[in-house]
Amino acid sequence: MTINTSPPPARTDTVVASAPSATDPTLLVRLGGLAMAAGAAAWALGTVLTYDIDPVAGEYPLAYKASSLLFQLGLVALVAVQLRTQATGTGRLARGFLHAEHVMLGLAIAASIQWMVAPDLSENPFFLALDAFWPLSMLGMAAIGIRIAIAGRWRGPARVWPAVAETWVLVMLPVSGLASVEVGSFVGAAHLLVGYTALGVILAVRPQLTGVRDR
Repeated sequence: MTINTSPPPARTDTVVASAPSATDPTLLVRLGGLAMAAGAAAWALGTVLTYDIDPVAGEYPLAYKASSLLFQLGLVALVAVQLRTQATGTGRLARGFLHAEHVMLGLAIAASIQWMVAPDLSENPFFLALDAFWPLSMLGMAAIGIRIAIAGRWRGPARVWPAVAETWVLVMLPVSGLASVEVGSFVGAAHLLVGYTALGVILAVRPQLTGVRDR
């Protein structure tokens, strides 16, 4: 007869199974959607409140500049959700394009911060070049919206709404050239609400459309 005095080994299977998840994927999608909806709504409001300012000769108030920065930060959150859910596809090129969009948004945000804290530098060649990433990043978002619709990894309204929201720059370029400043401001604000704000709400309310599941 032998007596084993060693304690029995601890079971790790039950510990792993019962350990709480550090990140809930649906929560991340909801938060990204809320950030996008809030940023787009803020910029839409700022656009309406400053519709009578000449974009060439007039100086926008700090509140308007902050609202456009909030919109850009919302786009960063949106692209993060797209990366997390592999919305554009699982290939390296598809994910690489989203990473490139993050870089362009980062440069556009840097230009917006300069516009807020040092507006006198806006005519500096370096900052003029930096500011070009604002429209370039929006053109990138338009391409992402088309790719999401083609990839089909998001379902229902989440699949088609990015293409709707991300036509903002495609709509505003001709409107800005053909319509008055006042008309352009209200068209832009309406498109932000129908497009990006609605897209954010869709993601916040129905994150499962992106393919994530509750844990």
